[in-house]
Formats: sequence, structure tokens, C-alpha cells
Amino acid sequence: MKQQKRLYARLLPLLFALIFLLPHSAAAAANLKGTLMQYFEWYMPNDGQHWKRLQNDSAYLAEHGITAVWIPPAYKGTSQADVGYGAYDLYDLGEFHQKGTVRTKYGTKGELQSAIKSLHSRDINVYGDVVINHKGGADATEDVTAVEVDPADRNRVISGEHRIKAWTHFHFPGRGSTYSDFKWHWYHFDGTDWDESRKLNRIYKFQGKAWDWEVSNENGNYDYLMYADIDYDHPDVAAEIKRWGTWYANELQLDCLSVDAVKHIKFSFLRDWVNHVREKTGKEMFTVAEYWQNDLGALENYLNKTNFNHSVFDVPLHYQFHAASTQGGGYDMRKLLNGTVVSKHPLKAVTFVDNHDTQPGQSLESTVQTWFKPLAYAFILTRESGYPQVFYGDMYGTKGDSQREIPALKHKIEPILKARKQYAYGAQHDYFDHHD
Repeated sequence: MKQQKRLYARLLPLLFALIFLLPHSAAAAANLKGTLMQYFEWYMPNDGQHWKRLQNDSAYLAEHGITAVWIPPAYKGTSQADVGYGAYDLYDLGEFHQKGTVRTKYGTKGELQSAIKSLHSRDINVYGDVVINHKGGADATEDVTAVEVDPADRNRVISGEHRIKAWTHFHFPGRGSTYSDFKWHWYHFDGTDWDESRKLNRIYKFQGKAWDWEVSNENGNYDYLMYADIDYDHPDVAAEIKRWGTWYANELQLDCLSVDAVKHIKFSFLRDWVNHVREKTGKEMFTVAEYWQNDLGALENYLNKTNFNHSVFDVPLHYQFHAASTQGGGYDMRKLLNGTVVSKHPLKAVTFVDNHDTQPGQSLESTVQTWFKPLAYAFILTRESGYPQVFYGDMYGTKGDSQREIPALKHKIEPILKARKQYAYGAQHDYFDHHD
């Protein structure tokens, strides 16, 4: 602990000193570098009040230099309590009675639109969360011929063909054909992980289907992640998701997009999808992709395959922060930027400390220890390179039931945000010349 405190005391002043020069004019001070805030954590209460919280917080966010907000998935999930990543109906933004509720976990469509209007009035951009890898909560099962594949190598078939009952029919009884008359059937998907007839959890690939090949090669082929896996080789599916992307951006007046689970989605489709939404909306639509792998080479491959037309979250930098926080004085600070996106492609890196996937209790839990977080935020918020993101859970605390929850660090992050807003100008000089 004494080592940690000494490291904290030595690094924090240094990090501030690396970059800040006073602004030369009021005009320069108004030309702020952007700061993104992820305005949710996994364990937000299911009270339907989150869009109202966001609206009420908009003045505070603007005051502290937040220039953009990433909202959680705004559409109906598998239930009212769904965080949003079990996407059921992408066209139901808390407007129709489906899955036993009108509102989503976060509130109604009207409340969300009011929150966005409030953010826009303060020049804060809004990022929509895009979950288009899979669909969950189907309305009915369908009989499908399928084979089982090896979870560790999805290219290896481990059973003969047999019939299963798959949850693949989506007809949206509460919405009907409002906004879209597209109804989903088994042939719009590649596979699933549940046979309702036998109550078996396996990875099933449907007859006549092949996993999309332009994805991560983890587990042989990492097209399949969960629920009913969307088939982007089906032309009707590709056209429908492109139509939805344009509708989503226009309906909510979104400015930017955050795309979930991209290593499981056909890369060339994502490239074309981003270009399509930009063309149809007439907006720049800055887009960041969540490609979760601690491997710069894999992230560079994705950027290349998508023609560098959008950015990625800097996952390797997050893991460097995690290592630094858990190894204490044993971590070599000179290696902090090794293998990171921001070091190689600074204009394509969204830097972050923690998020809803890395927080305690989640499948990718790799939480940066609390003592180190002010240092990590000082690092990303005072650098010229990279686009920094602040996590709601770090500002307001996380509300899970583990013994490892993140405490509210608002009082420690606020001064760094204010410093970025007022003084993040001039030349940057790095001094990574000491391991401690």
C-alpha cells in the first residue's frame, strides 16, 4: 500500500505537467478537445428513470467538459430488466407493449427524446448503442434442421443432422408493422444455442448455413456469440439492418454510433453499414467499434478490413491499466503504451479505463483497481492522442452485489475533467524514462 501511495504521489503531478499549457485566448478555450462519457453501467436500477437522470444531468456534464454521451441500447430487450444487449425489437424504443412492458429498463421513447434534446441544447453529442450481432426473446419457435458444432472449434461438426425447435420467429405482436414490416424466420439466422424440444444448450448451425467467415478466428470461427445469430450473407437481412440503422439515427437525432461485438459480425458488412448510414443521414456519424481482444494485431486487422472508416476502443490500453493497478510497484510504467491502439493509430483510438463489461461481476471482469483510477484518468484525459471516455460506474459507483464494487470517484475525476476543459492545449512532452 505504501508503494501504491508513493507511486500515486509521484505520477499524478507528472501526468498533469506533461501536457498542459495555458490557453492563449478565449477563442482557444472554447475550441475544446472532445470527451465522451459512457452514461450507464451494467447494474443500473430497473426503475425506468435513467433517461430522466440523463436529462437532469445534462447541465452538469456540459459544465465539466463532456462533449458526447454514449447511451445504453435504447430498444426493447428480452424483458424490462434487460440491459439492452439481448436485443429483441430494434424498432421499439420504449413505445409499444411488448415483453410485458412499454418502457425499457431506462424509460420511454418520449423521455429519451427529451433527454437528447436537452443534451443537444448544451452542444453534447449523443452516441447510439448498436446491437446487431444477434436477436433474443423470439416470439415463437420454428422447426429447423441443424448440426452441433464444437464450442472450441466452431468449424468442427460433432453431430449428425437432426431437427430442433429454435427460437427464431420474431413477428413483434405489440408493434406489428409500424416502422418496418420485416418479420424474422430461421433462415435469417446462421444458428442458435438452444433446442427447446430437448431443453439442450448446444451451439447449433442451421442446415444450408455457414458461419460468416470474415470474423475473429478465435474458437476457429467466432461468428456465433449468443441467442439467434444474424446471417449477414442473407441479402434481405443486410438490407433490413441498413434500413434500421438510418431509421435509428434519424428517429433519435443521433450524432454518433457505438457498435457492439464487432468481432462476431462480418467485417465487410460493418464497413458498408457505416458508410450507408452516413450517406443516408447526411451526417459524419463518428463510429466506434467494440472489438474485445487484447491484441493490437487483431484490432489493426479489423481497422484494415473496414478501410479505417471508424474507430475502436483501445482494449490493450485498458489491460495495461489493469496490470499497472494490480502489480503496484512491480509494473514498468515505461511500457504503458506498448501494444496499444493509441500508440499506433491515435486518430482511431477511443481510450477508456473501465466499462460495463470490465466492471465487477461481468464476463470480461478486469477492473482497474480504485487506487490507480485517478492516474489512469489523468493519463487519458491529458493526452493529445486518443479520444478519452469516462465511465458512469467510475463517476457514480457501480451497484452490483459483489464485494468488489467500484466506489463513486466523481470527486477525483472532476478536477481532471475541468483541467482538460480549460487547459488541454499546446505541445505534449512524454517522459516515460523510469519504471516507477
